[in-house]
Amino acid sequence: MKRHPSMVDLAEDYLATRRKLGFALKIEGQQLLAFAGFADRTGHRGPVTTELALRWAKLPEDASPHYWSRRFGIVRRFAKYRFLFDPTTDVPPDGLLGPACRRPTPYIYSAQEIATLLQACLELGPAGGLTPRTFVTLFGLLVSTGLRISEALHLTRQDVDLETGMLYITETKFSKSRLVPLHASTTRELRAYAEHRDRRHPVFCTDAFFVTDKGTPLKYKKTSVVFAKLRGGLDWERPHTPRIHDLRHTFAVNRLLRWYQEGADIDQKIAGLSTYLGHATVTATYWYLTAVPDLLTAASARFERKFGREVQ
Repeated sequence: MKRHPSMVDLAEDYLATRRKLGFALKIEGQQLLAFAGFADRTGHRGPVTTELALRWAKLPEDASPHYWSRRFGIVRRFAKYRFLFDPTTDVPPDGLLGPACRRPTPYIYSAQEIATLLQACLELGPAGGLTPRTFVTLFGLLVSTGLRISEALHLTRQDVDLETGMLYITETKFSKSRLVPLHASTTRELRAYAEHRDRRHPVFCTDAFFVTDKGTPLKYKKTSVVFAKLRGGLDWERPHTPRIHDLRHTFAVNRLLRWYQEGADIDQKIAGLSTYLGHATVTATYWYLTAVPDLLTAASARFERKFGREVQ
């Protein structure tokens, strides 16, 4: 008698196919296998159904609707794939549990706030240690390039070309790699940090560019703890609490504002900004362009000049 494949078998086949196409699917894969295991354990036989997807997605009753929706979406994508092989598969309707994510309101730092943050980094302890230089250089790099914090922390010595003023960002989000040109002043600060770091640790046991006082790679957890400490000391606990990632938003908004002020072709420039930031599509870049008063003023002024009438 022919054995029908279990839901786990089907899920593993789906994940193997998508991973061959370059998708990592680390968390989504874990979640899908959890769904498949649930289906098999509860005695479900046959193709995916909307009822089964809903029942599994809402298992953590105290979770947020956004979390439920993300889980539901994972099963829906799996069901769409299975439908190609089994037309009796019930593809759950899109958006049945609402949106899968909520965009946090970005915080756009002022120039004074950035200066205050970097000064606070220099006052970190221990006195005379590497930590102050590490964090002022790290956050300064985020301010001047809009890198993701993960990209900056994953930089190796080989990734930072201080001769040409270029960063090599490898295997980042969406498994993409790119080159990031640096301003001369940024290259100068990175070189000063590297020289200071190497004097402190002339014999290094890691190729990480940013290191701790012990000479070990700087990790995200420690960076988050230090940033929270700095934020608290600067009394930045607000309704929209500033995040490290907001430095990336700030870079994008300031770059767009400068182009408006220079009279540049925004539609043309936005493609370059998208490449610089490492986005998969230009539409992803617009996510960062939060409307701030100065940006709205610049956009309105350009509209008025173009159409020759006052914008209401």
